[in-house]
Amino acid sequence: SSGINAEWPLRPGSQRRVVGCLLGSLRKGILDVSNSFAVPFDEDEKDADVYFLDHDYLEAMYAMFKKVNAKEKIVGWYHTGPKLHSNDIKINEIIKGYCPESVLVIIDAKPKDLGLPTDAYIAVEEVHDDGTPTTKTFDHVKSEIGAEEAEEVGVEHLLRDIKDTTVGTLSQHLTTQVTALKSLHNKLHDISAYLTQVTEGKLPVNHPIIYQLQDVFNLLPNLNVPDLMKAFTVKTNDQNLVMYTASIIRAVIALHSLINNKTTNRAAEKDIGKKVEVEKEDKEEKEKDTKEDSNKKEVKS
Repeated sequence: SSGINAEWPLRPGSQRRVVGCLLGSLRKGILDVSNSFAVPFDEDEKDADVYFLDHDYLEAMYAMFKKVNAKEKIVGWYHTGPKLHSNDIKINEIIKGYCPESVLVIIDAKPKDLGLPTDAYIAVEEVHDDGTPTTKTFDHVKSEIGAEEAEEVGVEHLLRDIKDTTVGTLSQHLTTQVTALKSLHNKLHDISAYLTQVTEGKLPVNHPIIYQLQDVFNLLPNLNVPDLMKAFTVKTNDQNLVMYTASIIRAVIALHSLINNKTTNRAAEKDIGKKVEVEKEDKEEKEKDTKEDSNKKEVKS
């Protein structure tokens, strides 16, 4: 993704997307994308059927990457959408000439929402209920961003020197929880918007999606059970009691430290005052002795 983000700023003042190839390998039924390179691409914003993809550049770059790592093969392509385009199916058919099971990854170069900035899709045949010919569309594929063991070890060594010791595990845990809740809220908002458009007739009914949502609703717990509500209440009260007790203890410790600080400062001020008085008395005695000695000398003379 670093190479993709480096390619994106090279088009100042333009909203055109960046297109490239994904390199990787298939391991135990899991597609591992480990590298990528951009490909010269241009398209007409008004006519989706007019676009240009440089095949010669693609083949030349793939040949060079193959010399470096022969295990990495073309597994799909990507573009900086940030959403699907109408000509993605046609471009995907071109990439299928290099990889029969081509995967499309849409990368949001300027992510605004929480969650992963990537979405993976695979082309499938969509069968219509009315008996019309099948059409090709994209089906969403689960994806995650990770690192290999060697990369994780290297990152851990780098983070040892820049780790912020002021940030505790509690704050990190709370930040993660808040981020997860915000991401869940965004997903629920998308589901609500989709169902609203389906009920209004703006979108066709997609039965697999409806079945999936029905499974989600069936898995939701019934919170109207009295015993469950009581258990939640007891658990919440116990947690609030711990937080309340901890706040009181923290306040008492802070007051204790303040009193100790004031006591220490007063003792220090008294010690300084005594030293000043002792020095003043010594100075007065020395001046008195000096005057007596001078008077004795005058009397003798």
